[in-house]
Amino acid sequence: MIYIGLTGWGDHDTLYTEDLKPRDKLAEYSSHFPVVELDASFYAIQPVRNTLKWVKDTPEKFRFVVKAYQGMTGHERNEIPFENKEIMFQAFKDSLKPFQEADKLAMVLFQFPPWFECNRENVNYLRYCKKMMDDLPIALEFRNQSWYCEKFRESTISFMKQNGWIHSVADEPQAGEGSIPIVPVVTNSSMTLIRMHGRNVHGWTKPKNADTNWREVRYLYKYNREELLEWKERVLELSKDSKDIIVLFNNNSGGDAAGNAKEFQQILGIEYEGLAPKQLGLF
Repeated sequence: MIYIGLTGWGDHDTLYTEDLKPRDKLAEYSSHFPVVELDASFYAIQPVRNTLKWVKDTPEKFRFVVKAYQGMTGHERNEIPFENKEIMFQAFKDSLKPFQEADKLAMVLFQFPPWFECNRENVNYLRYCKKMMDDLPIALEFRNQSWYCEKFRESTISFMKQNGWIHSVADEPQAGEGSIPIVPVVTNSSMTLIRMHGRNVHGWTKPKNADTNWREVRYLYKYNREELLEWKERVLELSKDSKDIIVLFNNNSGGDAAGNAKEFQQILGIEYEGLAPKQLGLF
């Protein structure tokens, strides 16, 4: 099965009426798409009351891709607010329980930062993460191209297969060391993740501290039909070896993610059942 959705549900204004309150957006989002990436979990481990609400707001077949907390992926380089890593990982796993109990957890996404390069220390840390996450489905996405350079590419893929990692295949600007190429390879026969970041090289390389609006340009990109047709062929090929595929559009600096996701759904000829009922307008 191919599931198409977006990263986050709060900023996709084309899906919502102007008077829709933020607390009601997820319920409305789930009338359009069957899956979403939860980004709030990256910035802070979420209290169970939040996850319980999100489970309640979505239909039975809805699924969440939950982004791993930044302290677990090395994005947070200051002191983490936990006594040690074991306590941090356990707190994160506890926050997932409502998703698990409702059978709404698709996977946890470990997206590592651009400075997380291919070396022995980091390979060992990946083993540690896999051990700490027990049998939970976890996906792996790199942001440093050393993992897929000629020297390490096959070893990286083999390592992911042997350790049960779900491959997060990224479409992103080719902007040097801090980006990775498209590597359409299945590493876990149960599931494959695809994240569509856009191809805005200027926005991708813009320093985060250059101004306060780096998010407004980093993912400023609208995929054209030819690019989406290229991805149709890749997805269909990947589906031969992967039971489920989740495609998430993250190109929303200009509000293009939802439109591209719906266009891609149309290109693939997919109609989803079991979505939430859409809000009814005045007429």
